[in-house]
Amino acid sequence: MGSANGKILKMKYNLKKISGDASFREFYRLKKNNKTSIIVLAKKEKFKNLGVYAVINKVLNSNKINAPKLLSNHYKNEMIEISDLGEKSFYHHVISKKNKLNSYKSVIKLLIKIQKIKIKKRYKFEKLKITIPKYTLFNLHKESDLFFDWYLKYVLKNKKIAKIKKILRSELNKVYKKLNYQNTTFVHRDFHVSNIMINKKKLGIIDSQDAIIGNPLYDIASLIDDVRIKLPCKLQSKLLDFYHKNSKLKNDHIQKLKNDFDILSVQRNLKILGIFVRLYKRDNKNNYLKFLPYTWTLIEKRLQNPALKNLKLLFYKHLSIQKLKRLNKI
Repeated sequence: MGSANGKILKMKYNLKKISGDASFREFYRLKKNNKTSIIVLAKKEKFKNLGVYAVINKVLNSNKINAPKLLSNHYKNEMIEISDLGEKSFYHHVISKKNKLNSYKSVIKLLIKIQKIKIKKRYKFEKLKITIPKYTLFNLHKESDLFFDWYLKYVLKNKKIAKIKKILRSELNKVYKKLNYQNTTFVHRDFHVSNIMINKKKLGIIDSQDAIIGNPLYDIASLIDDVRIKLPCKLQSKLLDFYHKNSKLKNDHIQKLKNDFDILSVQRNLKILGIFVRLYKRDNKNNYLKFLPYTWTLIEKRLQNPALKNLKLLFYKHLSIQKLKRLNKI
């Protein structure tokens, strides 16, 4: 496992590598007697992947949200041991269900509970000082720039990319300024079906190291417009409506929510196109490429919003979206 502690654990206990995520971390299920735990190993970005992760999980647990608990800390050796939330994700639970509405309502209730969390200015992990940052216009652009710098670079392979980026980025800047809600809400930032776990009928949340203070519509957009699972349009509308009626935004007009939902869905899915190509090109993780066509479908759907009319026109003018939708191998 790349450390003295890891070698000792491997010799002494039953240690099994399990599938990871899009980060630099590695995960191992450790079996001791009849109990299991998870070893998280991070040779890169260990501050975020171990320190921040442990802190955010503690914040979630202190607010009665089921998240991995820190069992033992080996930060100096690039790893921590956390509690095991099981092997069944919400994706595995819901994918074969014909009626998904009630299952998703339970997850939205969990999200609403998460959004009530009050964040402190500063946290500590060992001698580290950790602050939860706020989403800014710079953040939004930094994320959607992944679309230009990774995705377009490999699908267009021509000198027009700089020009297209300048045009579309300028319009995205105008679009991001149309967001209604301020950055005041705890945002998990990767709230999708594979990061929600089910253990003994109890929902839990993992992969929270990228949490930030942001727009309340970000996580609900991540859930409803998740590239991993294709939901019917009617169900998507029902889920947003359920969130609206039960969240702290229930007194606001639904169109106010819908505006931010659509903008943030487009922003997030542009980022996803870039990240998934980066995972393929840089990290040799080609299993993410299968999601690219549906990611475009979601972007097209949300571009129908009148607030995004000009962005839609520019996308269709400068990019052959239908051709890109058919391209699932870079």
